[in-house]
Amino acid sequence: MAGARTAAATASAGSPASSGNPPPQEPGLGELLEEFSRTQYRAKDGSGTGGSKVERIEKRCLELFGRDYCFSVIPNTNGDICGHYPRHIVFLEYESSEKEKDTFESTVQVSKLQDLIHRSKMARCRGRFVCPVILFKGKHICRSATLAGWGELYGRSGYNYFFSGGADDAWADVEDVTEEDCALRSGDTHLFDKVRGYDIKLLRYLSVKYICDLMVENKKVKFGMNVTSSEKVDKAQRYADFTLLSIPYPGCEFFKEYKDRDYMAEGLIFNWKQDYVDAPLSIPDFLTHSLNIDWSQYQCWDLVQQTQNYLKLLLSLVNSDDDSGLLVHCISGWDRTPLFISLLRLSLWADGLIHTSLKPAEILYLTVAYDWFLFGHMLVDRLSKGEEIFFFCFNFLKHITSEEFSALKTQRRKSLPARDGGFTLEDICMLRRKDRGSTTSLGSDFSLVMENSPGATGSFTYEAVELVPAGAPTQAAWLAALSDRETRLQEVRSAFLAAYSSTVGLRAVAPSPSGAIGGLLEQFARGVGLRGISSNAL
Repeated sequence: MAGARTAAATASAGSPASSGNPPPQEPGLGELLEEFSRTQYRAKDGSGTGGSKVERIEKRCLELFGRDYCFSVIPNTNGDICGHYPRHIVFLEYESSEKEKDTFESTVQVSKLQDLIHRSKMARCRGRFVCPVILFKGKHICRSATLAGWGELYGRSGYNYFFSGGADDAWADVEDVTEEDCALRSGDTHLFDKVRGYDIKLLRYLSVKYICDLMVENKKVKFGMNVTSSEKVDKAQRYADFTLLSIPYPGCEFFKEYKDRDYMAEGLIFNWKQDYVDAPLSIPDFLTHSLNIDWSQYQCWDLVQQTQNYLKLLLSLVNSDDDSGLLVHCISGWDRTPLFISLLRLSLWADGLIHTSLKPAEILYLTVAYDWFLFGHMLVDRLSKGEEIFFFCFNFLKHITSEEFSALKTQRRKSLPARDGGFTLEDICMLRRKDRGSTTSLGSDFSLVMENSPGATGSFTYEAVELVPAGAPTQAAWLAALSDRETRLQEVRSAFLAAYSSTVGLRAVAPSPSGAIGGLLEQFARGVGLRGISSNAL
């Protein structure tokens, strides 16, 4: 039923009791990755071949959302609203705990939200409208595609053919064009005013203030025609009341280079001098003061630095004191967009701020299934081309474990005070772990030993730290405990690598000539004793 309220209590049955043992693997994760690596999700195919598997995935997502939230479901049966959005679009209303229910109660009427969605869907590329996917401190974090241009508005079926090369979007055919769409297109003069006006109403209804555009171009051009646009170049400045952030980030094609470098993101720098790259980084100054980042150097950052700094920016926006929501989008909203939505969800979860009852294996399942699979990421196509942006997302978790990525508002020391008497245990624990560089990469033997040793999987790790300036008597100490954040993110990454090695990774669609991913994941699987475990056990 449209907008049917789903109570959290009905979804929490069967949740595993907490214990001191490592969390069990999510039973359906192997099946999810198997399905994901075989076919792209299409809402209208839910009852066809493989439909029972997809239904299990959809049902599991609703159960996991229901652990911590009361939500409504916006039906997208047969892809009526968008052919490559979930059939059951989750609108999170409030956290289900009594405390949170008292502090925040959603004022959004689901029936009005549905109406705005229907009216605004033509405003954005492929009909991928502004969709709320994360609720944090009463704020909606949303995702979408970029704005549609004339090329799409006046012939979506033809546009999809040219835009995708005729292969990736076979489902986006004439059947997706409704009578309402045709009527809308007939009004030449006021077309953009109408569709973008509805898009703006939807954004305002969701209290979105910040719009983060990941495109490296101002407009997507195919065959000399502008097929998409973006808020930052809207000539009528319809989006002037929003805070627009242009944070260009390489598209999925760039992640072929990541794979070709044996999955080493350190030192991998995007070529910003390419002809089609014309969107400069643009962030209002008042948003950057607290981050201590030299944004003028963004074209010199490698893939690790760029992803880290963009994530810090997004976290600062959602963790600000105002009540404003956030929209993140790239072009189609199914590669770069889920990358940052997934990292946001996992980072906030690791801080204990969202999805608080979910175990590492459960939050991993939820973000893979909902943020990637059910929102149309084309894993089959990306694997065939070696564009491993999906793998990069979860392997990248090793780079965001430190407290500088934490949204928890705690008093942190910027530097340690000088003391004649040396350092206390508290001082030592406040030290930030140094980045080990390539030793933390998947392709490093040292990484496999350190990250999967008893000291890493339990509560303790051991790392020598220089505590005093050169010339003074040397004192050494061992960091005593990993933060909860680091431990949780390590568990998610390890669970992903284990499941990936048993499904996608060891029999990739188009393995690299060097066999890098198979070799590395085989090494990982053997190193942690997972070789021989069936995918069903994962």
